Amino acid sequence: MRIFVAGGTGVIGRRLVPQLAAHGHQVTATTTSPAKLDLLAQLGAAGVVMDGLDAAAVGEAVAAARPDTIVIQMTALSVTHAGQPNPRKPGRFFAPTNQLRSEGTDHLLAAARATGAGHVVAQSVAIFNGVREGGWVKTEDDPLAEVAEAKAIDHLEDVVVRAGGAVLRYGGFYGPGANEDQVKLVRKRMFPLIGGGTGYFSWVHVDDAAGATILAVEQKAKGVFNIVDDEPAPVSEWLPYLAECAGARPPWRVPAWLARLLAGEMVVGMMTEGRGFSNAKARRELGWDPRFPSWRQGFRKELT
Repeated sequence: MRIFVAGGTGVIGRRLVPQLAAHGHQVTATTTSPAKLDLLAQLGAAGVVMDGLDAAAVGEAVAAARPDTIVIQMTALSVTHAGQPNPRKPGRFFAPTNQLRSEGTDHLLAAARATGAGHVVAQSVAIFNGVREGGWVKTEDDPLAEVAEAKAIDHLEDVVVRAGGAVLRYGGFYGPGANEDQVKLVRKRMFPLIGGGTGYFSWVHVDDAAGATILAVEQKAKGVFNIVDDEPAPVSEWLPYLAECAGARPPWRVPAWLARLLAGEMVVGMMTEGRGFSNAKARRELGWDPRFPSWRQGFRKELT
């Protein structure tokens, strides 16, 4: 198939593009930087510079590629992270990515309709953002929490599903190119355990996430899927284990009231009230079998 990957040089794009090429697909992938065109060529894709917020540029790029499937992986998180985000102002932190997930998704869906691309697969999020009531582990049928990204994510999921596409809610990424900054903070003991660390997270290795994406592409999947490992877990379990695997001392403990003053409500809510996700639907309907069924094996493999 001809696959158009919008956002080919991000965390997931760099792992996805080579796997798509290895499966025999003809891949066109986008970047916002001309300097990264050589990287896309090395990954096995025909590279194109594209601003996802420029409707005309998106239309031209998709028309030239004539894809059977469009895979939407656009975020601005790599750019945002470079600027030392302020956790007390999550709206500002997520604003560029939210714009890509709303306006950028609309442009790509319009281009898909105009060119006859028959299928769309889009990136969403299933880390700690399950609705904060009831049980600690959520399915695709449960609503998402009202966090800083919620409106844009809701829009993306709605328009993609209505277009007959698949939405992949990825867990927190780890693995090559994914969470090195986080590990550095853990090693410096600058990633504390807040309150009782009762909030749940879901994780997924980047290569497992890429593998699930290929299944969704090749099966022309429809609907929403949580792409997370088998073991959603509270921060009190995974953070000390991550520190141990990274050769670091155990994380400091910070009371919630102090963390709220220093880091803001978003961080405290994430660390104490977050909800994780179940992958049962992806296993059942996509036949997805992650290489790392738990972050326990994955962290150990990547860090020791």
